[in-house]
This record gives sequence, C-alpha cells and structure tokens, in this order.
Amino acid sequence: MRALIMAAMAAAPLLSSGIVQAQTAPAGQQPVSLSEYVDKNGFIDVQALTCAQLANTYQEDADMLMTWYSGWYNGLAKKHYFHLDRGVALEHQVIVYCKANPKKKVIEAIAVVFKDERIKKGIKMN
Repeated sequence: MRALIMAAMAAAPLLSSGIVQAQTAPAGQQPVSLSEYVDKNGFIDVQALTCAQLANTYQEDADMLMTWYSGWYNGLAKKHYFHLDRGVALEHQVIVYCKANPKKKVIEAIAVVFKDERIKKGIKMN
C-alpha cells in the first residue's frame, strides 16, 4: 500500500506539469488541449461544445470542464454543495455517453445522464 501511495505521489507532479497526461481521446487519436476551442477573447462557448471535443481532450481538461459544468448547474439550482464521489461518477458517465454520441453537445449529454440518474433515484421533475 505504501509503495502505491509513493508511486502516486511521484507521478502527480508529472501529470500536473504536462510531462505525462492522461487522455480521454479515443484510441489512435491524439488528444488536444481545451485551449484549441477558445475564441479570440479566450472563452469557450460551453453550450456549443460537442461531445467529440470533450472526448478528444486530456483527462485533466475534461475534469476541469466537468467541474465547471457542475458549478454552473448547481448555481442554476441554487445549490452550494459539491458531492465528490457523485461528481466523479457522473463525469465518467458523461464521457462514456460522449464517446458513444460524438455529435451531441456536452450539455445534451449532461441532461441525459442527469435524467437517467433522477429515474434511478425515483426523483420526479415537474
């Protein structure tokens, strides 16, 4: 166990420095940085971002973007909590959905995943 922790600690600076980067890109495709999708003012139109774009970026970029979406949706719902485990699980489901549906928008993927999650939990929306 200690060796595993030490290995993870040793790899962390490499991941954050960009020397080693995890990727969400499909096999055989080189992932691209989210910076490829910014406009001339440095913004990403999060409502226009496609699943293909999300699935073809680095894991840390996907993590950052999904955290942003989480905050956006929580803000719309007037909630101020972040459930770490649920966030990680939902991010994974969105990325899996996006890989299977690259032409969809990320916000559409999130809506599908949230709807499925509500159904599983018996939450009814009006």
